Amino acid sequence: MKKIILPVVLLLLTILVAPTFAGQFKDQVDHSSCQYCGMNRVKFGHSRMLVVYEDGSEVGTCSIHCMALEYANAINRIPAKLLVADYNSGELVDASKATWVLGGDKPGVMSSRAKWAFGSVHDAKDFIAAHGGEQVNFDQAMKASYEDMYADVQRIRKMRAMKKHKMMGK
Repeated sequence: MKKIILPVVLLLLTILVAPTFAGQFKDQVDHSSCQYCGMNRVKFGHSRMLVVYEDGSEVGTCSIHCMALEYANAINRIPAKLLVADYNSGELVDASKATWVLGGDKPGVMSSRAKWAFGSVHDAKDFIAAHGGEQVNFDQAMKASYEDMYADVQRIRKMRAMKKHKMMGK
């Protein structure tokens, strides 16, 4: 009887746990939440970023907003790779080779001005046709992140304070 129970328990655990990782990429399993804001990198898989440093260490963020924080805070570390999720597929692509869309009618992640990355120019142009925005390169998207940083942080703090106040009031 004991010989049957262990395999059955392991099978049940596999069945219960496997869906948790279904649809996730390795970097989302390794870095499930953003190091800066704590947001779920699976839920925000379409905007997530990953930096791999020369020493092999990695930092995963939910967005270019949080990656801008990492990039500034880790000024003495040299990135070997800077990757971003393709908005449509979630696959990680080289951030400097991606086609970025700045703005549009889709709300951004951690930012009021959206910054989305696409693995192909065609996909970026389709997005712009449907949602607006302008095509930019990575340097322009990162610069926009820094330009937006103060207002975005103020907005995030205000939203979190309102949420905390609402939770305390109930």
